[in-house]
Amino acid sequence: MPAFDVCVSGSGAVAMSLALSLSADGWKVAWAKAPEAGKGAAKPDVRTYALNARAIRLLERLRAWPALKAYASPVSEMDVRGDEGGVLSFSAWQQCVSELAWIVDAAELERLLGEALRFAPKVEVVGPVTEEGAPVDASLLAICEGKFSQTRSALGVSFARKEYGHWGVAARLKATLPHHGVARQWFRSPDVLALLPFNQPDPAASYGLVWSVPQARAQHLLTLSAADFECELQDAILRSDPTAPAKVGSLSLTSPVAAWPLALAQASRWTGPGWVLLGDAAHLVHPLAGQGLNLGLADVDTLVDVLRQARATEPWRSPGDERTLRRYARQREWPTKAMAGVTDGLLHLFADQRTPIKDLRNAGMSLVQRLGPVKSWLIGRALDA
Repeated sequence: MPAFDVCVSGSGAVAMSLALSLSADGWKVAWAKAPEAGKGAAKPDVRTYALNARAIRLLERLRAWPALKAYASPVSEMDVRGDEGGVLSFSAWQQCVSELAWIVDAAELERLLGEALRFAPKVEVVGPVTEEGAPVDASLLAICEGKFSQTRSALGVSFARKEYGHWGVAARLKATLPHHGVARQWFRSPDVLALLPFNQPDPAASYGLVWSVPQARAQHLLTLSAADFECELQDAILRSDPTAPAKVGSLSLTSPVAAWPLALAQASRWTGPGWVLLGDAAHLVHPLAGQGLNLGLADVDTLVDVLRQARATEPWRSPGDERTLRRYARQREWPTKAMAGVTDGLLHLFADQRTPIKDLRNAGMSLVQRLGPVKSWLIGRALDA
């Protein structure tokens, strides 16, 4: 009999959430903690995550949410603008929920999950997975190593990347006007710019910036001084929406600027005998909908539920049973492919400069704005990805 039920390989939020969830369910877990492939020297983490309702429920079960909430800001409204007058807005009260999402500090999320794992029963930290295989004998190897997973490659699983030629630019900002819990997004061909209400350094007037721009533009932005970056950002917002300055005010940087290449990818297989992929090791989507981590945490939620049900109804099956793991893959592949299709389609739709396309896409946004049931369905999918 294997020494461990599951060996979780990875060091990010998905890996830690899975190890905590499995431990809470009574499984004996080996955490093969190692730096995610592709990470360089330590730099300030300026990323912000938009967590949906399903992700929050998972963190509540893990008892990590109360502490993380101190580093989070609720989104009460979303204001989305097209490049030719298209408008689409969502509000929490229309959805009959207290908030549409929570914007959280990426570094604090990982720190708090790591702290929780220090006290988790049935979790043992072991060495990383190598070319020779897992460092311990486990029924199931759960691969949460991120988009550059070497273990996935060693298993012969293809991960064909569709490079967008865009980079994601992230930073922390402080505004001269309060955000009132409103997330703002502008589809500005060829880029997409989002300001997410954030609570640091000023809980009432700070934002997390997520800006998808062509690679050359991103590299240019990285060379700018803080003052020049702020000018280019303000100019981009003003050209997108002349009314924005009256809502946002002036923006100033409160962090370094970071950037990384964006791509679309889906693993050719998610499971095999004794192994399973989760998070960015299984799928990549464009960040314009803020669903990347939500999809990964939904993978965790689904896998743990599938394993729990199998143990209750088919206790003779091990956690690494291939038939059990295929149930997880069937439940998760469609939602991730659907989200990938939506984000990829939106990006390409707003990159098209032909006048008829521009008119149609902005008219389409305004039409959805007037169709309450369609709006509710769209936001409902995002709340529970």
